[in-house]
Amino acid sequence: MTGGLGGIGMAVGRAFASEGASVLLVDVRPDGGAAIAELIAAGAPKALSITADISDETSVARAVETAMSAFGALDVIVNVAGMMIYKPIAELVAEDWRRLLDINFVGAALFTGHALRTMKPGGCVVNIASVHARRTTALVAPYAAAKAALVSLTRSAAIEGKPLGIRVNAVLPGAIDTPMLRESPAIKSGAEVLDEADIGQPEDVAAVAVFLASDAARFITGEDVVADSGRMGRL
Repeated sequence: MTGGLGGIGMAVGRAFASEGASVLLVDVRPDGGAAIAELIAAGAPKALSITADISDETSVARAVETAMSAFGALDVIVNVAGMMIYKPIAELVAEDWRRLLDINFVGAALFTGHALRTMKPGGCVVNIASVHARRTTALVAPYAAAKAALVSLTRSAAIEGKPLGIRVNAVLPGAIDTPMLRESPAIKSGAEVLDEADIGQPEDVAAVAVFLASDAARFITGEDVVADSGRMGRL
């Protein structure tokens, strides 16, 4: 999974490990060994970590080759990696747009391409998008646009994956207790106040990802599942 050393990434890794899956963590940061030890303790038969820039095709190919070599197959890809900056659209420059699209969308697109080329029938991709793909706020336009593109990619990949027996779905988390949430200027300033009941934990997202990758979800593909404690459904 990408973004493997982040809060949601590690939660997803632990959840899959507890189901007996071998796990490869892909992150731009190196792992000192603690994350791998945690996954083995959680139940993973094998666990590895690789440092990679997911916007780089060569790095993505190397990550896929590592998984195939270590595990013998690639059954599930979970695209978790995400990045957010806070700027008005009027102040954004081309590099801002490119960087946010690379991390939040292009990396997932590259891994999805490998999934469709590499996976056997029964494989699946789970994209961790965001409720910002549907409804958003000021100052996060590149992030919201990239996550909306990720949801669109999910639908297209599900269509192309169906004849191959490969499912593709997305999870749209709401407010999740991670540094990204706490660093929001609106949260810090008090302009946006969240009810604690509307703040989920990384494990809540991980549980949905595990379900979508399981046989229990064998008839679900091309869907984007909102996990936000019902926040978007209220007036």
